[in-house]
Amino acid sequence: MPTEAISHHKPNTKALMFHSDQVVQYSAKLFSDSLALHCISASMSRRGNCWDNAVQERFLRSLKTERLNELSFINHQSVVDAVTEYIRFYNNKRRNSVIGYLTPAMKRREMLNVA
Repeated sequence: MPTEAISHHKPNTKALMFHSDQVVQYSAKLFSDSLALHCISASMSRRGNCWDNAVQERFLRSLKTERLNELSFINHQSVVDAVTEYIRFYNNKRRNSVIGYLTPAMKRREMLNVA
């Protein structure tokens, strides 16, 4: 459910869109009802077309090559912890050349200050 991100960031949900591929979790009625409850528009990639979701596909490539491929996990929670740690690193420490060698958090602050 998107509730954790919404409560943390408190976005203007009138302009929010959730883009995903067509996996069962995002197609589920419970998930789509939750999006609707928060006035979030849903957008899905075309089946089998990775170019529709290129930004997320690139993030997942970074997650796998920079972090997950080198690890072995003993249980589900250890995977959750490793992914959570990488997301924090990616958003707050890892600079990205596409956004002027800023971190995503820096770019977000920059965009909020302009608006």
